[in-house]
Amino acid sequence: MSRFWSSLTHDLKPYVPGEQPRMAELVKLNTNESPFGPSPGVLEAIRGEATDTLRLYPDPQASALRAALATYHQVRPEQVFVGNGSDEVLAHAFAALLKHDAPLLFPDITYSFYPVYCRLFGIAYETVPLDQAMRIRSSDYRRPAGALIVPNPNAPTGIALSRAEIVTLLKEHPDVPVVIDEAYVDFGAETAIPLVASHPNLLVVQTMSKSRALAGLRVGYAIGDADLIEALTRVKDSFNSYPLGRPAQAGAIASLEDEAYFQQSRTRVIEGRERLNRGLVGLGFDVLPSSANFVFARHPAREGAALASALRQRAVIVRHFSAPRISAYLRITVGTDEQIDRLLSALSDILGSPEGGLAKA
Repeated sequence: MSRFWSSLTHDLKPYVPGEQPRMAELVKLNTNESPFGPSPGVLEAIRGEATDTLRLYPDPQASALRAALATYHQVRPEQVFVGNGSDEVLAHAFAALLKHDAPLLFPDITYSFYPVYCRLFGIAYETVPLDQAMRIRSSDYRRPAGALIVPNPNAPTGIALSRAEIVTLLKEHPDVPVVIDEAYVDFGAETAIPLVASHPNLLVVQTMSKSRALAGLRVGYAIGDADLIEALTRVKDSFNSYPLGRPAQAGAIASLEDEAYFQQSRTRVIEGRERLNRGLVGLGFDVLPSSANFVFARHPAREGAALASALRQRAVIVRHFSAPRISAYLRITVGTDEQIDRLLSALSDILGSPEGGLAKA
């Protein structure tokens, strides 16, 4: 700490992202990146931007990208906001829409950036416990609130809400902002975007990092009523008017134009998830029903932290959270068939050895 820090800086507890280790022969299944590369058209579009025009600022409104997203999702361009990854879009939403006198509500087990944003922006919040099956129950949100943010599917559980359940949340809170964070929606959940037309308080946030394999490009977006989008734009233009560079805008547009590749890639991930599920269940794991590109699993006889450590010794990296309700679980990204085989083989070796150097759960 430094005496030059502000009081805000002293009090912050920053979000800790997934580790990006450098290890030989590494199987990296900890950060929910796509196991497959982006569309070849994306790479071509990005290369096309590597010209003298990089000396010029990009379009601050990302007009072409917003128009492409509007066409893709069947909304108007003024209903679309883009930002430097969905985390930035969410940060703008917290600042622009989610700070009110009544508390913001979100699940007790969810994306751990939410409480970080609340501390950063001075937002009062309450967490709503998941049920015993680790599910979000819309009925538990029937309480006074200044705003709601709900991931669908939830992370790290991977469990999704139906669109009908989202409608219930919106009906219960027609007069406050409701943000649905759909980072993983393309892997099996129902998007809430069709509800935007009839719910002016609804903002839906998506990312191109997961299902479109563009985590390194940093493109996120929100869709909602034009008044909500204007609020995000006001915050953006008070912070950074040029969040998306030329290569990012061009690559994102190219991804939207290659629907066949997108559908093929997401289908391969879903098939890999089911294969991973079967393998884990065969090894005695309890696996939550996932609609994401990861699974959340625990072994009834082994501690989660010890399993993660033993896997790491075998150059397989998964995500472990130490929070009390989920400390027994591992969050495992869906990889390629070869990566899944490596993971299952390592787990079989660990579980098959006498204690495998592991403590029992």
